[in-house]
Amino acid sequence: MEDKDFTLFMENVKSLTAIDLTQYKEAQMKRRLTTFRMKKGFATFRELYAAMSSDKGLLNEFLDRMTINVSEFFRNPNRWDALQHKFLPEMLKQGKRLKCWSAACSTGEEPYTLAMILSENNALASASLLATDLDEGVLAKAREGFYSERSVREVPAPLLDKYFVKENGGYRLIRDRFRTVEFRRHNLLEDRFEPDFDLIICRNVMIYFTEEAKQLLYRKFSDALKPGGILFVGSTEQIFSPGKFGLEPADTFFYRKKL
Repeated sequence: MEDKDFTLFMENVKSLTAIDLTQYKEAQMKRRLTTFRMKKGFATFRELYAAMSSDKGLLNEFLDRMTINVSEFFRNPNRWDALQHKFLPEMLKQGKRLKCWSAACSTGEEPYTLAMILSENNALASASLLATDLDEGVLAKAREGFYSERSVREVPAPLLDKYFVKENGGYRLIRDRFRTVEFRRHNLLEDRFEPDFDLIICRNVMIYFTEEAKQLLYRKFSDALKPGGILFVGSTEQIFSPGKFGLEPADTFFYRKKL
């Protein structure tokens, strides 16, 4: 009965939100959502779904629980260093307007990190920077641009002084400097990908998907890149056999679309 209850819940959620929970690792997702259901006082997933259908606040809480919103600026700094000093100069050498995408951007730390790097290289004003996530709640926080001390702990001191204002025990991003960052809701598994990106960043997200879903996303990311474009993934997301997706290793956790 419990399995049937959860299976029906997954079907209903897909009808309501277009989110396919079967594409996520089931044991991990079921554990997270069972904890959420019990915390909210519902005996079954059927009851939880009925409440979510009529309570937008509860639905948003569910989406927040379902998605993994753990992020910070310059996470794994040496990898951002490789982007700034190895790959970005290669891209800028061609003298073109860069088209970049931070996929599953959570509360904005990742796209704003990229924006700072582009700004420091005098490339932000002429770049297009799209940032997307499934969860409207985290996108609202990203647009607000207020962060805890923990979130900014890896930001180099000169950049912290230049791009943030200390406020109410945290740091507020000076948003006027980053008006070119466009935040938009997007479902990686269901929605169409724009084409012709020079750089796509998608980190620490695919580890939550099934192997089949990962394969689908690697192909979609590859198709969305320009020839020679770069895919930057998380530190636990090495792509095995990248060649079958038209990609080749370019550095640790960086993959280049074959020319």
